[in-house]
Amino acid sequence: MNTFYAYHVVTEHPMELGQHIVFDESNRSGVYRRVMSKLEIVEDIYAHPEKYEEVELEYPVMVALRELALEEVRQNKFPHLPSRMGCLYVSEHQEEAERWAEYFIRLGRPTYSIVKFKVTGSKFIGDATKCFDGTIHKQENLEMAEKYWVNGPNPEGEPPINEILVSGDLEVVEIVRTYQ
Repeated sequence: MNTFYAYHVVTEHPMELGQHIVFDESNRSGVYRRVMSKLEIVEDIYAHPEKYEEVELEYPVMVALRELALEEVRQNKFPHLPSRMGCLYVSEHQEEAERWAEYFIRLGRPTYSIVKFKVTGSKFIGDATKCFDGTIHKQENLEMAEKYWVNGPNPEGEPPINEILVSGDLEVVEIVRTYQ
């Protein structure tokens, strides 16, 4: 396992100095719970795609279709990388975390602090532009998921938007900034 440092904008509930968070195959994130709550409809979509051809899917369902495809491809081809459903999204630099905090505050999202983590685990620097809205076609979702994990250049030449996924043991070693 690698050890490195990363910054995170704390938005769900405050964190404390010395706090540990563990993400692994047994400890999942809120993304996992939200995706699994849509599993029944995803299974129905894949079993009966014809029922959904003229239906506009709700955004949480499209996210579940995407995340399940991403997880299937990760498990089969890239098992050494963090799961998007059992990870924390972080920034490499404090300045980037501050920009994210400002963005969340503008959106009205409760924002408590920026913390620095000591991460003992794994990371993946992905490109958020390669995220996709899931479709009723499983094979299409799997192909798009593989493109995400391979993380090659963008065909349109657009710059990547880095999203850093980390898993393992995350220890809060510094509370960099607090917000009210």
